[in-house]
Amino acid sequence: MKRIHAQRLREVYRSAGWPYQDIVEVDLLAAGLLERISSGTGHELIRVTDAGIAHLAGAAEGNRQARSAHEALVDKVAESMMRDGRLVWTGLNLRARLTGESNEDTHWKMCQPDVFSIRNSSRQEYLEPVVHEIKVSRADLLGDLKRAEKRQSYLDVGGQCWYVLGNGPKGKPIAEPDEIPNECGVMIMQDNRLEVARLAPRRVAKNLPFSIWMSLAKATPMRLSRVDSVQVTLPCQA
Repeated sequence: MKRIHAQRLREVYRSAGWPYQDIVEVDLLAAGLLERISSGTGHELIRVTDAGIAHLAGAAEGNRQARSAHEALVDKVAESMMRDGRLVWTGLNLRARLTGESNEDTHWKMCQPDVFSIRNSSRQEYLEPVVHEIKVSRADLLGDLKRAEKRQSYLDVGGQCWYVLGNGPKGKPIAEPDEIPNECGVMIMQDNRLEVARLAPRRVAKNLPFSIWMSLAKATPMRLSRVDSVQVTLPCQA
Protein backbone atom coordinates (compact mmCIF):
# COMPACT_ATOMS: atom_id res chain seq x y z
CA MET A 1 0.00 0.00 0.00
CA LYS A 2 1.25 3.45 -0.95
CA ARG A 3 0.43 6.91 0.33
CA ILE A 4 -2.30 7.31 -2.28
CA HIS A 5 -4.09 4.27 -0.86
CA ALA A 6 -4.19 5.73 2.65
CA GLN A 7 -5.40 9.02 1.19
CA ARG A 8 -8.22 7.24 -0.63
CA LEU A 9 -9.21 5.39 2.53
CA ARG A 10 -9.51 8.72 4.35
CA GLU A 11 -11.60 10.14 1.52
CA VAL A 12 -13.98 7.18 1.53
CA TYR A 13 -14.22 7.22 5.35
CA ARG A 14 -15.33 10.88 5.25
CA SER A 15 -17.66 10.49 2.25
CA ALA A 16 -21.05 8.98 1.51
CA GLY A 17 -19.30 5.96 0.01
CA TRP A 18 -19.77 6.51 -3.71
CA PRO A 19 -17.29 4.34 -5.66
CA TYR A 20 -14.44 5.84 -7.70
CA GLN A 21 -14.11 2.76 -9.89
CA ASP A 22 -10.39 3.20 -10.56
CA ILE A 23 -7.26 1.11 -10.01
CA VAL A 24 -6.66 2.53 -6.51
CA GLU A 25 -10.10 1.34 -5.47
CA VAL A 26 -9.42 -2.06 -7.04
CA ASP A 27 -6.21 -2.38 -4.99
CA LEU A 28 -8.04 -1.53 -1.76
CA LEU A 29 -10.92 -3.91 -2.52
CA ALA A 30 -8.47 -6.72 -3.31
CA ALA A 31 -6.58 -6.07 -0.07
CA GLY A 32 -9.79 -6.19 1.97
CA LEU A 33 -9.42 -2.58 3.12
CA LEU A 34 -12.62 -1.58 1.29
CA GLU A 35 -15.79 -3.55 0.71
CA ARG A 36 -18.80 -3.13 -1.57
CA ILE A 37 -22.28 -2.77 -0.09
CA SER A 38 -25.74 -2.12 -1.50
CA SER A 39 -27.64 0.99 -0.48
CA GLY A 40 -31.34 1.02 0.31
CA THR A 41 -32.00 2.45 -3.14
CA GLY A 42 -30.15 -0.35 -4.92
CA HIS A 43 -26.97 1.61 -5.65
CA GLU A 44 -23.59 0.03 -4.96
CA LEU A 45 -21.50 1.87 -2.37
CA ILE A 46 -18.12 1.23 -0.76
CA ARG A 47 -17.05 1.50 2.85
CA VAL A 48 -13.87 1.11 4.86
CA THR A 49 -13.53 -2.29 6.55
CA ASP A 50 -12.13 -2.93 10.04
CA ALA A 51 -8.82 -3.83 8.37
CA GLY A 52 -8.98 -0.50 6.52
CA ILE A 53 -9.53 1.35 9.79
CA ALA A 54 -6.48 -0.42 11.27
CA HIS A 55 -4.43 0.55 8.20
CA LEU A 56 -5.55 4.19 8.55
CA ALA A 57 -4.59 4.20 12.23
CA GLY A 58 -1.14 2.80 11.41
CA ALA A 59 -0.61 5.36 8.64
CA ALA A 60 -1.66 8.18 10.97
CA GLU A 61 0.81 7.01 13.63
CA GLY A 62 3.58 6.84 11.05
CA ASN A 63 2.76 10.38 9.93
CA ARG A 64 2.86 11.61 13.52
CA GLN A 65 6.28 10.03 14.07
CA ALA A 66 7.61 11.51 10.82
CA ARG A 67 6.29 14.96 11.77
CA SER A 68 7.84 14.68 15.22
CA ALA A 69 11.23 13.71 13.78
CA HIS A 70 10.96 16.48 11.21
CA GLU A 71 10.04 19.13 13.78
CA ALA A 72 12.86 18.01 16.10
CA LEU A 73 15.44 18.35 13.31
CA VAL A 74 14.01 21.74 12.28
CA ASP A 75 14.50 22.91 15.88
CA LYS A 76 18.10 21.65 15.95
CA VAL A 77 19.00 23.44 12.73
CA ALA A 78 17.27 26.63 13.88
CA GLU A 79 19.10 26.56 17.22
CA SER A 80 22.41 26.02 15.44
CA MET A 81 21.79 29.06 13.23
CA MET A 82 20.77 31.19 16.22
CA ARG A 83 23.91 30.24 18.11
CA ASP A 84 25.82 31.53 15.08
CA GLY A 85 24.15 34.90 15.69
CA ARG A 86 21.67 34.65 12.83
CA LEU A 87 18.00 35.69 12.79
CA VAL A 88 15.90 32.60 12.12
CA TRP A 89 12.34 31.98 10.91
CA THR A 90 10.38 28.79 10.31
CA GLY A 91 7.08 28.31 8.53
CA LEU A 92 7.53 31.25 6.16
CA ASN A 93 5.66 31.50 2.87
CA LEU A 94 7.97 33.33 0.45
CA ARG A 95 7.60 34.39 -3.17
CA ALA A 96 10.46 33.37 -5.47
CA ARG A 97 11.17 34.65 -8.97
CA LEU A 98 12.08 31.89 -11.40
CA THR A 99 13.73 32.85 -14.66
CA GLY A 100 13.79 30.80 -17.81
CA GLU A 101 15.68 31.10 -21.07
CA SER A 102 13.60 34.11 -22.09
CA ASN A 103 11.63 36.84 -20.33
CA GLU A 104 8.42 35.06 -21.26
CA ASP A 105 9.53 32.08 -19.16
CA THR A 106 9.93 34.17 -15.99
CA HIS A 107 7.28 33.46 -13.36
CA TRP A 108 6.67 33.56 -9.62
CA LYS A 109 6.42 30.60 -7.29
CA MET A 110 5.56 30.42 -3.60
CA CYS A 111 7.93 28.35 -1.44
CA GLN A 112 7.97 27.35 2.22
CA PRO A 113 11.55 26.75 3.43
CA ASP A 114 11.78 24.74 6.64
CA VAL A 115 14.37 27.15 8.06
CA PHE A 116 15.19 30.60 6.69
CA SER A 117 17.88 32.76 8.27
CA ILE A 118 19.84 35.95 7.71
CA ARG A 119 22.82 37.52 9.44
CA ASN A 120 22.03 40.08 12.15
CA SER A 121 23.17 43.06 10.10
CA SER A 122 21.76 46.39 8.96
CA ARG A 123 23.69 46.18 5.67
CA GLN A 124 21.85 44.52 2.80
CA GLU A 125 25.04 43.10 1.30
CA TYR A 126 25.94 41.38 4.59
CA LEU A 127 22.63 39.58 5.21
CA GLU A 128 23.59 36.29 3.50
CA PRO A 129 20.12 34.66 3.41
CA VAL A 130 20.25 30.87 3.81
CA VAL A 131 17.59 28.18 3.33
CA HIS A 132 17.70 24.81 5.09
CA GLU A 133 15.39 22.08 3.78
CA ILE A 134 14.87 19.27 6.31
CA LYS A 135 14.25 15.68 5.20
CA VAL A 136 13.69 12.69 7.50
CA SER A 137 12.07 10.35 4.95
CA ARG A 138 13.91 8.95 1.94
CA ALA A 139 10.69 8.69 -0.07
CA ASP A 140 9.93 12.36 0.67
CA LEU A 141 13.48 13.34 -0.27
CA LEU A 142 13.43 11.49 -3.61
CA GLY A 143 10.08 13.04 -4.47
CA ASP A 144 11.41 16.47 -3.57
CA LEU A 145 14.54 16.09 -5.71
CA LYS A 146 12.38 15.56 -8.78
CA ARG A 147 10.89 19.03 -8.31
CA ALA A 148 13.57 21.24 -9.85
CA GLU A 149 11.43 24.38 -9.57
CA LYS A 150 11.13 23.97 -5.82
CA ARG A 151 14.91 23.81 -5.50
CA GLN A 152 15.26 26.84 -7.80
CA SER A 153 12.85 28.80 -5.64
CA TYR A 154 14.98 28.08 -2.56
CA LEU A 155 18.07 29.25 -4.41
CA ASP A 156 16.27 32.44 -5.42
CA VAL A 157 15.23 33.45 -1.88
CA GLY A 158 18.46 32.23 -0.26
CA GLY A 159 22.10 32.81 -1.13
CA GLN A 160 22.71 29.23 -0.04
CA CYS A 161 20.46 26.18 0.06
CA TRP A 162 21.20 23.21 2.32
CA TYR A 163 19.56 19.80 2.53
CA VAL A 164 19.63 18.47 6.09
CA LEU A 165 19.22 14.68 6.14
CA GLY A 166 17.86 12.78 9.10
CA ASN A 167 18.41 9.09 9.84
CA GLY A 168 16.41 6.13 8.65
CA PRO A 169 15.14 3.18 10.74
CA LYS A 170 18.65 1.64 10.86
CA GLY A 171 20.21 4.84 12.19
CA LYS A 172 21.95 5.73 8.92
CA PRO A 173 21.40 8.92 6.86
CA ILE A 174 18.49 8.60 4.46
CA ALA A 175 20.73 9.46 1.48
CA GLU A 176 24.32 9.90 0.39
CA PRO A 177 25.63 13.44 -0.23
CA ASP A 178 26.22 12.73 -3.93
CA GLU A 179 22.48 12.10 -4.36
CA ILE A 180 21.84 15.78 -3.66
CA PRO A 181 22.32 18.26 -6.57
CA ASN A 182 25.66 20.07 -6.49
CA GLU A 183 24.10 23.52 -6.19
CA CYS A 184 23.01 22.61 -2.64
CA GLY A 185 25.00 21.88 0.49
CA VAL A 186 24.41 18.75 2.58
CA MET A 187 24.23 18.26 6.34
CA ILE A 188 23.60 14.96 8.08
CA MET A 189 22.58 14.21 11.65
CA GLN A 190 25.05 11.95 13.47
CA ASP A 191 25.13 11.29 17.22
CA ASN A 192 23.05 14.39 17.97
CA ARG A 193 25.51 16.45 15.93
CA LEU A 194 24.99 18.19 12.60
CA GLU A 195 27.84 17.26 10.29
CA VAL A 196 28.56 19.18 7.09
CA ALA A 197 28.95 16.51 4.42
CA ARG A 198 29.32 19.01 1.58
CA LEU A 199 29.56 22.79 1.70
CA ALA A 200 26.90 24.81 -0.09
CA PRO A 201 28.27 26.97 -2.92
CA ARG A 202 28.24 30.68 -2.09
CA ARG A 203 26.34 32.80 -4.57
CA VAL A 204 26.61 36.51 -5.26
CA ALA A 205 24.79 38.41 -2.49
CA LYS A 206 21.71 40.34 -3.58
CA ASN A 207 19.27 42.62 -1.84
CA LEU A 208 16.25 40.93 -0.33
CA PRO A 209 13.11 41.71 -2.36
CA PHE A 210 10.41 43.82 -0.74
CA SER A 211 8.02 40.83 -0.68
CA ILE A 212 10.46 38.86 1.51
CA TRP A 213 10.94 41.83 3.84
CA MET A 214 7.15 42.00 4.25
CA SER A 215 6.99 38.26 5.04
CA LEU A 216 9.72 38.67 7.66
CA ALA A 217 7.98 41.71 9.14
CA LYS A 218 4.71 39.78 9.53
CA ALA A 219 6.44 36.78 11.18
CA THR A 220 8.27 36.40 14.47
CA PRO A 221 11.89 35.23 14.48
CA MET A 222 12.70 32.29 16.73
CA ARG A 223 14.39 32.79 20.09
CA LEU A 224 17.09 30.60 21.54
CA SER A 225 15.26 29.30 24.59
CA ARG A 226 17.89 26.74 25.44
CA VAL A 227 21.32 25.57 24.34
CA ASP A 228 21.52 21.82 23.86
CA SER A 229 24.34 19.53 22.81
CA VAL A 230 23.88 19.94 19.07
CA GLN A 231 27.08 20.90 17.31
CA VAL A 232 27.97 21.56 13.71
CA THR A 233 31.05 19.74 12.45
CA LEU A 234 32.73 20.80 9.22
CA PRO A 235 34.11 18.18 6.80
CA CYS A 236 37.77 17.34 7.18
CA GLN A 237 40.11 18.99 4.74
CA ALA A 238 42.81 16.86 3.17
